[in-house]
Amino acid sequence: MTDQRPAAYAGPKRVFSGVQPSGDLHLGNYLGALVKFVALQDEMEGLYCVVDQHAITQWQEPAKLTAQTREIAAAYLAAGLDPAKAIIFPQSAVPQHTELAWIFQCVARVGWLDRMTQFKDKVGKHKERASVGLYTYPVLQAADILLYKATHVPVGEDQMQHLELTRDIAAKFNHDFDAPGFFPLAQPVAEGPGARIMSLRDGGAKMSKSDSSDQSRINLTDDADAIAAKIRKAKTDAEPLPQTVEGLAGRPEADNLVGIFAALSGQTKAQVLETFGGQGFGQNFKPALADLLIARLAPVSARMRGFLADPGQIDQILADGAERARALAEPVLTETRRIVGFWPG
Repeated sequence: MTDQRPAAYAGPKRVFSGVQPSGDLHLGNYLGALVKFVALQDEMEGLYCVVDQHAITQWQEPAKLTAQTREIAAAYLAAGLDPAKAIIFPQSAVPQHTELAWIFQCVARVGWLDRMTQFKDKVGKHKERASVGLYTYPVLQAADILLYKATHVPVGEDQMQHLELTRDIAAKFNHDFDAPGFFPLAQPVAEGPGARIMSLRDGGAKMSKSDSSDQSRINLTDDADAIAAKIRKAKTDAEPLPQTVEGLAGRPEADNLVGIFAALSGQTKAQVLETFGGQGFGQNFKPALADLLIARLAPVSARMRGFLADPGQIDQILADGAERARALAEPVLTETRRIVGFWPG
């Protein structure tokens, strides 16, 4: 990738992030993304997108895609995002995303995309069957971020390579078109506690909406009984909980459950183990973890159901957000067109 770096960006701080409307949101999304979004809304201007265009890189049932777009918006609102502070909108309602993505496809190099490990992981040995959109997904992601000149992006470890690509595209555009500092080099927002929640069935795999087993995750829509049952059945090992954090090494399921408890309770893993170390998982720890999850997620689930019961309200929030997003996007795209040399110049 290019090593060219432009002059420092002088614009305002702005955060951008998005969630795909494909599958139910789960505990990992809540702790790793939604909690972070809510914290950031009081620090800087933020745009929180439902990235429905990214979702269709793999087949989505059209009616379900519409419904899930509302569900993601409802989850944003239920977690505490305030549409008076943050811009909440569907990606497809702002056509500037795809126009800027085409320009960036002409800036990015094939070799850069060939090195994207997420594409390789998703397609395996069946690259020829994958959509072109799935291959160029990271370029659209760069356009999502840079269309608003976002300076900060909440990003997990699995998306860090894509953010690096975004930075390289910005740097190459600024260099190639002699526009120093036009696009910022977006910075990752540091992950907080619980940003990487693993599967309840496999401590080596990240909790995922696409996992075929619903027992692998805690969905935001799960009721108290479902949460308690999933924690009770969550995979562990035969040893009791260790009394030190070092004792979690090589025990991915134990480490995951202790990490979840720590993130939900605002404690460190060491503090959790001070309470439960030396005990069996089922003795006190799993019941306490289930109670903690229910107490933390029940209000979010209730608010989410309330928003989903009024789709007209969600649609109005999305429409208002899309209008505000377009107002920010159009001047950036207009200037980008001028820089590139598109008619009328």
